[in-house]
Amino acid sequence: MEDITESAILDKMLEPVARCFTPVVAKQIAELRADRATQTRLDELAAKCNEGDLTEAEKREYGAYVEAMDLIGILQAKARTILERSPQG
Repeated sequence: MEDITESAILDKMLEPVARCFTPVVAKQIAELRADRATQTRLDELAAKCNEGDLTEAEKREYGAYVEAMDLIGILQAKARTILERSPQG
């Protein structure tokens, strides 16, 4: 049996959601960025992770951010595809 990644499963499961995007919504999703405080925290956790210095709580926190970013990234890719196909795009 083929090994299916979590990202591939999410991609498949989110396709019906993406079909609901209007070009306006797709543009907003494609342009989503973390706020300054969140980005600062991600940068801190990433640096600690690279050094192997994350506590168990920080590992869980960082993992949650990574999972959220995966989800948002898939939605953004779908949004960009909609914008590319849109007459206004």
